[in-house]
Amino acid sequence: MLKIFETEKIRELDRYTIDHEPVASIDLVERAATAFVREYSLHFTKQRRVIVFAGYGNNGADALAVARLLAEDNYRVEVCLINPARRLSPDCELNKARLLTVPKVDFVEVSGDENYAPPKLPAHEVVVIDGLFGSGLNRPLEAGYAGLVEYIHQSGAKVVSIDIPSGLFGEDNAANRPQGIMRADWTWTFEFPKLAFFLSENAPYTGKWNVLPVGIHPAIVEQTETPYYMLTDEDIPGLIRPRATFAHKGVFGHALLIAGSKGRTGAAVLAASACLRSGAGLLTVHLPFRGETALQTSLPEAMLSLDTNEDFVSELPELTPYDAIGTGPGLGTQAASQAVLEALLTSAEKPLVLDADALNILSMNRAWIAALPPRTLLTPHPKEFDRLFGDCASGYERLHKAMDMAREHELVIVLKGAYTAICTPEGNVYVNVTGNPGMATAGSGDVLTGILLGLLAQGYPPETAAQIGVYLHGLAGNLAAADCSQESMIAGDLIRMLGKAFKLQKDENPDDVI
Repeated sequence: MLKIFETEKIRELDRYTIDHEPVASIDLVERAATAFVREYSLHFTKQRRVIVFAGYGNNGADALAVARLLAEDNYRVEVCLINPARRLSPDCELNKARLLTVPKVDFVEVSGDENYAPPKLPAHEVVVIDGLFGSGLNRPLEAGYAGLVEYIHQSGAKVVSIDIPSGLFGEDNAANRPQGIMRADWTWTFEFPKLAFFLSENAPYTGKWNVLPVGIHPAIVEQTETPYYMLTDEDIPGLIRPRATFAHKGVFGHALLIAGSKGRTGAAVLAASACLRSGAGLLTVHLPFRGETALQTSLPEAMLSLDTNEDFVSELPELTPYDAIGTGPGLGTQAASQAVLEALLTSAEKPLVLDADALNILSMNRAWIAALPPRTLLTPHPKEFDRLFGDCASGYERLHKAMDMAREHELVIVLKGAYTAICTPEGNVYVNVTGNPGMATAGSGDVLTGILLGLLAQGYPPETAAQIGVYLHGLAGNLAAADCSQESMIAGDLIRMLGKAFKLQKDENPDDVI
């Protein structure tokens, strides 16, 4: 897993690398600039002019090195170095001297005394490279800097930010000024993503972001603790258990899904289908009596436990036979179903996953949260989370409240979003980056509930089930988007692609090669 460090720790990692590799600070800047230019050349041709805005600190040093390398590669480069204090960091000073040896660069340094008119930025002719401020910024941009940021934004030119958009703080931006934050189309950051990149309120500023390696010392990365991790392609295959040759359906668990109500049987069908497609050996669905035909015809592999009530769930079935229990999809919030959930919470001794209306019922009866069995999986989207635990003003606040609630109540909270965050009782957060906006469609959450239930039934620990399930759910979404586009995706497409998502995590070769 890729560690996510707060910005102050990243500076410590840089210092350790400089001291213990050892490598000169200016050479670390050169590595970063080289990686940035390599990425830039993959996206932009030499026909477009490059206008680099550099600050007086270390982010400006990166920007000046990028400008020099691009010019040496025959890009048409203009540089504006903003230096109102007439004082550059040592690396920035050295990279300014290096840049001035390159004759093809149009260079201007702005100290603030002169009447400076920024260059015209015709939207289809130039690319702006933003190197004004880096992750060390701790106060909002104001006055001239904020004006320059707004000027760049209004030009409509494409903007690529170095490491982090100028003006954006690396973590909490509650005290920031939106008018003073660069709105980048791309952000190419170095070695580690910033926590701010994963928060919805910052999406207008980061654009598409990517992580570029620069060679931070591996020893210090290993030694430095952080509660934040990003799931990667390499993590999931090692978590998925191989299946033994003589295994049978009983080995892979018996799941119970309590779901559905009048007009919402489809939610139960989606969750049930995903559960079986995720490897559960057996599945019983407890649903209202009128749902029998719909579920039996659409999913003959599932067994049914029919409630005596025709329209909603009013009875808790016997729980003894089951290895894991899921509830919520299409359940409704009527009083009888609330009573069923309360009985479930007080009597269940097997792993639980709660979603949708189960969470809505909990939010109506917050005292029940204390009765949740340890390591219960909750899968709220932001509004559901706020109803459960109180309103949050930002994604940053919500994430940290989820961390607190997971610790306080010993829960595994799957905080759903573009970058779903899995918060564990130990205080760790695992951020998932698979998935796409096409998954913003009715029933996607029901599919995730089914996947998680299927994995829990097989005996995966809740946090492991969450990591595998969230990753595969997003990967299935990516495969579905590639197959039929984001616009036309429906939740059933995620289930259809689950098999391919699982296959991509395995290195199966049925034929032994000798």
